[in-house]
Amino acid sequence: MAFNDVMRKAFPFISMAASMGGPVGVMAANAIGKAIGVDKVDPAKLQDVIGTAMANPDQLLALKKADNDFQVQMEQLGINLEEIDEQDRASARQREEVVKDWTPKVLAYGVTLGFFAVLLLMFMHSIPDTGHDVLLVLVGSLGSAWIAIMNYYFGSSSGSAAKTQILAAATKK
Repeated sequence: MAFNDVMRKAFPFISMAASMGGPVGVMAANAIGKAIGVDKVDPAKLQDVIGTAMANPDQLLALKKADNDFQVQMEQLGINLEEIDEQDRASARQREEVVKDWTPKVLAYGVTLGFFAVLLLMFMHSIPDTGHDVLLVLVGSLGSAWIAIMNYYFGSSSGSAAKTQILAAATKK
């Protein structure tokens, strides 16, 4: 399981807000900083900060509390992160239908072919010592991009998670 997946499961509201960027992302970074006792957290470095904090049980507990508090704060402000995220995806898909732009499809095919070509080459040949780290960063980047493409074209598990919550609430009644 990738670190981003772990982060989304452990801190769903803060990680969703952080991935959105903008003012909500800054609010998430501030919540994390406050939880772990850091004055200012760069939103671009949240993954590193959280990774370090997760190694400390006290900070991990503080992050869990911060995620819960952040959820309450968003609800009080009337901000529905799931709805914003869904609207963002819907507008991107709608744009593609209207503009009939081939760029997303070409990029999707290119990233998919590149990702699997690099994986195939890695399996067929030994990884050279002189480019080892760069090659691993390339594979990680292509893998992340490929997952984003699959989520764009086929949906993500966030809708599935919402359905699970609705069904769980319905069965309690």
